[in-house]
Parts: sequence; C-alpha cells; structure tokens
Amino acid sequence: MKCREGCGACCIAPSISSPIPGMPNGKAAGERCVQLSVENLCSIFGQPERPAVCSAFEADAEVCGSSSDEAIRLLGWWEQMTAA
Repeated sequence: MKCREGCGACCIAPSISSPIPGMPNGKAAGERCVQLSVENLCSIFGQPERPAVCSAFEADAEVCGSSSDEAIRLLGWWEQMTAA
C-alpha cells in the first residue's frame, strides 16, 4: 500500500518517543507533529533529522484503513493496545 498523500495520520495518532526537530521530547499520542504541514505533509521527509521510527513506518491497510479518518482511529487503537 502507498501512503495517501495529505493523510498525516501517522504524524498525529501515535506517540513518538525520540526527538523531532522542534519537539526535543518527541510527541504524545494524538498530538500533531510540528513538522506536519497544513497540507498534512512531512516537512522533513527524506532528511536525516527525521526520526528513525518515522522513516521506518510503512503504510498498510491494517493500520491505515481506507481513509485518513479511519487511519487516525486505527493508529490510535494500535497506540492504546501497545502502550506499556
């Protein structure tokens, strides 16, 4: 599956514990990443300062569903199910 351009769910729903430029402590689940543009595109995509967890994420129907809204719900559910 290819990412839906302008979705941004993976930059909002999950928590990210590693530093992000502009967010040195990472981000909480449900918090919008400061690197996510108003068009829901990553402004540091492909750059070395992008967190490894973000670079490693691959779109998949199991976590992305069939729409951006569904992706937010599914990624949020996965976040809750895997929280320690």
